[in-house]
Amino acid sequence: MPLDAAKLFDFDRLFEDLTAEGFGDWAATLKRETAAALSSDGHGSLTTWIDAWTKLPDIAADTIRLDQGAVEATGLISDDERAELRTTLQQFHPWRKGPFRLFDIDIDTEWRSDWKWDRLQNHVELRDRRILDVGCGNGYFGWRMLAAGASLVLGLDPFLLYVMQHEVLRRYLGPSCPNYVLPATDAIIPPRLNAFDVTFSMGVLYHRTSPVDHLKALHDSLKTGGQLVLETLIVDGDARRVLVPEGRYAKMRNVWFLPTVPMLELWLRRTKFTDIRLIDITATSTDEQRSTDWMTFESLPDFLDPADQTKTIEGYPAPVRAILTATGT
Repeated sequence: MPLDAAKLFDFDRLFEDLTAEGFGDWAATLKRETAAALSSDGHGSLTTWIDAWTKLPDIAADTIRLDQGAVEATGLISDDERAELRTTLQQFHPWRKGPFRLFDIDIDTEWRSDWKWDRLQNHVELRDRRILDVGCGNGYFGWRMLAAGASLVLGLDPFLLYVMQHEVLRRYLGPSCPNYVLPATDAIIPPRLNAFDVTFSMGVLYHRTSPVDHLKALHDSLKTGGQLVLETLIVDGDARRVLVPEGRYAKMRNVWFLPTVPMLELWLRRTKFTDIRLIDITATSTDEQRSTDWMTFESLPDFLDPADQTKTIEGYPAPVRAILTATGT
């Protein structure tokens, strides 16, 4: 039985909850901007994705597991339904964040996002917390946050494909779960919003032409005493310095600033964060980020110098990522 497209993008509970908590003006802004983003299908892809969503098999999970590496929904389905589901899921290619396992179908995403989660999960308290995840992709981390006890997860990502992937996952992992992905960026965060207990920004800072403005927006999102979890590319060094790539970095056009940890800590202090803690530094490996059947484009092995894996194809230091936490004031 085909699904009803009217069930897509059901954010009313989110807007009602935010309004009940005293953030009605912002909820109205989110509602208006979300509607505008979902109506501006410049390339025509959204219509195709919505049509694919309606063709998902209307099956229900017997068991849902959100607390393990591959977020999973299991249940008895026929071989024909499984084949139909696999074919439809592939129409939402490329799958970058995950992994997921839906009815014995392993969505082997480009990133082993569960490895990143393992590095940070013991350094942040999420139980009964309201969470904002800026640049969330398809919302993989949101499911892990719910498993850790979060009361609400709001993800923001401007790419409609990732919003649609999340809608696919919500269909089987829990349409009523308080885990949302809206088509927006940190630009939608107003000054002194003070709405969230914890805000995540993972893999976003280096894409911003103004990293300080990004950090200011993250600070504005938090309640006083709220916690920031920041993950970003860095360069090695004890001095306060920043690498500004000339042209591309690891074949990416939109990488602007790669700071050392001391410079990143300075940016955080200047944007009114305190209690800054470095909790992890890890070089990204070709086991953690790579092409798969679910993301067939180039990936990290193609971005590195084949003669020297410590350098990008352009000759810059290969990707190294740091995770820091900090407290809003």
